[in-house]
Amino acid sequence: MKTGKLYLIPTTMGESAINDVLPLLVTRITETLFDFIAENEKTARKFIKQITPDKVQNDLRFGILNKRTTEQEYSELIKPLLEGKNMGLMSEAGCPGVADPGAVIVQICHEKNIQVVPLVGPSSILLALMASGMNGQSFAFNGYLPIDKTEKKKALKDYERLSLDKDQSQLFIETPYRNNKLVEDFLQNLAGNTLLCIACDITLDTEYIKTKTVKEWKKEKVDLQNRPTLFILHKKY
Repeated sequence: MKTGKLYLIPTTMGESAINDVLPLLVTRITETLFDFIAENEKTARKFIKQITPDKVQNDLRFGILNKRTTEQEYSELIKPLLEGKNMGLMSEAGCPGVADPGAVIVQICHEKNIQVVPLVGPSSILLALMASGMNGQSFAFNGYLPIDKTEKKKALKDYERLSLDKDQSQLFIETPYRNNKLVEDFLQNLAGNTLLCIACDITLDTEYIKTKTVKEWKKEKVDLQNRPTLFILHKKY
């Protein structure tokens, strides 16, 4: 039996207008799909209702992929694909598979020779890097820094040194309620001439993106509490 296609469906990164951040093709493809894999069924349904308001919600079927999903459940998630049905894989925000658990499903699809189709949408990582003025030819997304204070200090020093040695931009995220504390950690542990970009609420009306040296940031107060933020550091000679 011919397998279905897995479409990687990008979503908005907040309450921004759909047409401002997503191309029409995302809507067109979503209109044709009835089987989805998502982290949260409630938010996935809300998004689908926004972009395809005429779609009958009772016709939609969801498989849930999150940190509690076991490896044994993966085969059940892709069952519609093996039955020849197309599916959509959605992230909670932005692009599926990028800083997102959906990557494991994509990998399984490649192993089973199932076609994977990525659709264009907003990536906070790339948008922040584009707007930072830092090195877009050599960069690394490192996810979360350690929570332990001593380990975090060592990690920041290591990433700062790596940035200098390789002329490489280093990207991080944090749980939104810890953003302000992370800024304090940056300012306490990085050299004064190290560049730090703070990219907050990307694509939203409250978007805030600035790059300054650590020394300059010490003179400016910014409140990032509970706001999705991406941080980039780059150490220069």
